[in-house]
Amino acid sequence: MIRVVGIGPGDLHYGLLGQEAWFQEADLILGSQRHLDTLPQNFRQKGQVAPKKLADLKAYLHQQPEGRRIVFLVSGDPLVYGLGKWLTENFPGQVLLEPGISSMQYLASRLALPMNDAYLSSSHAKQPNFDFLLSLPKVFLVTDQQLGPYQIAQEVVKRGLRKTVVIGENLSYPDEKVSISSAEQVEDRPYKMNVVVIIDEGFAFFTNKSTND
Repeated sequence: MIRVVGIGPGDLHYGLLGQEAWFQEADLILGSQRHLDTLPQNFRQKGQVAPKKLADLKAYLHQQPEGRRIVFLVSGDPLVYGLGKWLTENFPGQVLLEPGISSMQYLASRLALPMNDAYLSSSHAKQPNFDFLLSLPKVFLVTDQQLGPYQIAQEVVKRGLRKTVVIGENLSYPDEKVSISSAEQVEDRPYKMNVVVIIDEGFAFFTNKSTND
């Protein structure tokens, strides 16, 4: 059995209650090194960095002895642009999902930004349909190093649209930074782990715009 545990946006305060009982029961705890670093010291000997490539991960999991109890740590919510969908499709009937707070949810709460009308997407390792996305009033995107905040903002600029861009970096960590600006003002610089929100200009944020911490 594979128990997929969403650890939240990063800070341990946003993790799930009851995790330690799952760690205690587990024979193996998988995740990235960042995920494994969140484990209490007495469970770290069970930790193993998971293969990054999906084909390698699939083969590795199939090699595990039958009946082995595995906890798989993932960022945020496993079913919000996480491994939850892939794992349930590739290991049907063998996966339990424990949802965490996604980075998108965290950023929305940070800004008191309702998600009822939000469209969730990703630019991670793919080219989004920006004509479609930018026709919508509110879009949340998780990004990667190739297509990050600046490149997304330039798609807005190229189309001559008037949009506000929110960038949340290292969300929930001590060096968290949240910035709100027009697309034209988004800087061309390296961005740390981030979520981008593109929203129609004129939205009235209920939180003070000086959210940089």
